[in-house]
Amino acid sequence: MTEPRPILWSPTPKRAQASRMADFTRWVEQRTGQSFGNYNDLWQWSVAELEDFWQSIWDYFQLEASTPADQILTKRVQPGAEWFPGARLNWAQHMLRPGRAHPDQIALVSHSETFGRSELTWAELQAQVASLAAELRTMGVGAGDRVVAILPNTPASIIACLATASIGAIWSLCAPDMGHVAILDRFKQIEPAVLIAQDGYVHAGNSVDRREVIQQISAELPTLKARIMIPVAGDLPIGWSNWDDLTCKAAKLTFERVAFSHPLWVVYSSGTTGNPKPIVHGHGGILLEGCKQTLHQDLSHRDRFCWLTSSGWVMWNVQFVALGQGARVVMHDGAPNHPDMLALWRIAAEEGLTYLGVGAAFVTACAKAGIRPGHELDLSALISLGTTGSPLTADGYDWIYGQISSDIWLAPISGGTDICGAFVTGNVMLPVRAGEMQCRSLGCAVRSFDALGQEVIGEVGELVCTEPLPSMPLFFWGDEDGHRLHDSYYDTYPGIWRHGDWIEITADGGSVIYGRSDATINRKGLRLGSSEIYQAVEGLDEILDSLVVDLEFLGRDSFMPLFVVLAEGQVLNQTLKDRINEAIRTSVSPRFLPNEIVAVAEIPRTLSGKKLEVPVKKLLLGADPETVVNRDSMSNPLSFDTFIAYARNRN
Repeated sequence: MTEPRPILWSPTPKRAQASRMADFTRWVEQRTGQSFGNYNDLWQWSVAELEDFWQSIWDYFQLEASTPADQILTKRVQPGAEWFPGARLNWAQHMLRPGRAHPDQIALVSHSETFGRSELTWAELQAQVASLAAELRTMGVGAGDRVVAILPNTPASIIACLATASIGAIWSLCAPDMGHVAILDRFKQIEPAVLIAQDGYVHAGNSVDRREVIQQISAELPTLKARIMIPVAGDLPIGWSNWDDLTCKAAKLTFERVAFSHPLWVVYSSGTTGNPKPIVHGHGGILLEGCKQTLHQDLSHRDRFCWLTSSGWVMWNVQFVALGQGARVVMHDGAPNHPDMLALWRIAAEEGLTYLGVGAAFVTACAKAGIRPGHELDLSALISLGTTGSPLTADGYDWIYGQISSDIWLAPISGGTDICGAFVTGNVMLPVRAGEMQCRSLGCAVRSFDALGQEVIGEVGELVCTEPLPSMPLFFWGDEDGHRLHDSYYDTYPGIWRHGDWIEITADGGSVIYGRSDATINRKGLRLGSSEIYQAVEGLDEILDSLVVDLEFLGRDSFMPLFVVLAEGQVLNQTLKDRINEAIRTSVSPRFLPNEIVAVAEIPRTLSGKKLEVPVKKLLLGADPETVVNRDSMSNPLSFDTFIAYARNRN
């Protein structure tokens, strides 16, 4: 057992008791007649009495349905749990509900390098959503059709998502800096009816023209009925509708009530093989999970919320968590280090943010840059800070409490695109301990399992969830028999979700995430399957084979080496390295460029031909070479010696 980590911050009794978590706890106690002595008691109830807990979320947040549910949960199984059958609702209606009472209040603020600063009131947001929804209907888009977009993190992406969901169509979004191959690998799978795109943007002061790429993507999506463009880099191309023309017309805001499990959006979380996983979430599950998250993030209509995110990261979706509670959402579109590392902190000061969320890598970059935002700017309104994406080290905690504020609630969270939520998270009623997340999320039966499937406390194990959640994937698009869903989460512990993270759960219910336990690549919170990099690299004539691993682990800088087998007569010189990097930059994303490229004679493989990514990763993280792989199971056992030598030299 590890010793308790030092406490860096504790809430005042006033702040703790004024929190949404405290209010919810009192409400549940009054409703059930139970008494919860501490948060862990509440958590234990929430995972033991799943039906009562999720019904309490529905009732506490006064969710609206045109028809009631027949029951809460058909059966406790995963995969395959069916939640609130019979209920009909619309997620977008709930996201826009705060505007009923305060139409003139500001809903969205955008800070964009491309467009500057802008504001939208609730009335303006509703009007643009209504206009676009009516136009989509005119285009023949209806419930179940897919609307895809290549847009940055600006209000247009929020408006388009809400309009799509309001008519029961299915939303999917990619960031504009992704390569065309990566975007097509996602969108081709779901056969979209409409494409919405912005033809350029400004990043770090540089104009980026995406007209040619957008046209190429459009040409390779044969199911498109309509194309909508936000022109920035040039004139509106032939065959495209202008965004401004579709969002300015008077229309009645209406909502198609759909089944609780009706698909809301398709998001993508890559495995190590095959195309990116097209994960389908439902209206009701995302609505319930988002409401619950506001308890853990202590969000209400009084907040001014910003999470530094690209539109390709699940934290883009999390902006709706705050919006749905009536908070003012401040969106950031641009480089957070332009013109310098204080750029985002200046926005926090100017907008009076109460809650700011960032990736852990951003905190590390700020610390390395030597900036002192809390000493140089007025951040007195900022009382809550969230982090995610990768493990936040104890040094990161120290920098925040030393250079932001000694009296700020720091709430790192860890979850994923797969559930569009957090497994382990924050609670403003609890103390903050160095290097530790405060608690397991309500309703999430999170455990740490050893290799035998036994729960461990105070030891590092696999993060698992032993009970179903409403926001777990409904299915993967095109995965007719469910085998891909099963292989992604349930192949290790049957009937139990294995997330692919190393976690330690402490005796008092806190937790520490150490990094990925599988071969998925995690670069500053954006996850990618290694297969997408292989597709780009091995498409070069000079490369015969390749292997990439991400050495993210708590307390170490993330490091991603790429090993390549060269074609006969080739030399790994700087010219070839530049070609490899350009292939990744163009086809995948510049976010996934390797830290080092190494030539090897062979890539180690199993007898069935699978690349030994996880054993190589464990080896390079310091594991015993004799235990990480059984050489009898390898087709080329001597190839592993090269990686042992590399690990020895690196460590």
